[in-house]
Amino acid sequence: MTKTIGLLPFHSYTHSDSVADSVGRALSRFDLSNVAIASIDPELSDTAQFCAAYTITLSQSVNCVIVQAKRRQDVWFAACLVRATDRIDINGVVRQALEARKVSFAAMSDAVSLTGMEYGGITPIGLPDGWQILVDEKVATLPEAVIGSGRRDSKLLVSGDFLSALPNAQVLTLTRLSE
Repeated sequence: MTKTIGLLPFHSYTHSDSVADSVGRALSRFDLSNVAIASIDPELSDTAQFCAAYTITLSQSVNCVIVQAKRRQDVWFAACLVRATDRIDINGVVRQALEARKVSFAAMSDAVSLTGMEYGGITPIGLPDGWQILVDEKVATLPEAVIGSGRRDSKLLVSGDFLSALPNAQVLTLTRLSE
């Protein structure tokens, strides 16, 4: 499979040398017939720069936001998947879905060390076992979603169905109205 999205050619994913180690291990357990990968300039990995440079629409670009949840002395982490055009409702839907007293964006150092992925490339594939993955309903319906690969020098192309079927994934309305 070769597919061009914007200016970026995606090729069938066949090996793990262009993704983070944990992502490669996780992908080896899936049907990869609808997973593609593209190399990118690592300096352009952040969403706004990436979309502008490769003419990818913000609604096709899916951010994986790592959040830290707290209840009493318990602290845990989860991932939330939202389109780059949308704002996540951390203090409402996410807090309730995680049954937490407080939810905040995880510190960059925590997100990187706990996932084993590079900041700007964090993806829901290959997260630590047991982490909840909250998928916004708009993401779940995307025929093509561009996500991180765990590294800043590549991106993956998958469907919303693929993301919704990840272990520990739950589809919810996580966002406020698009801006």
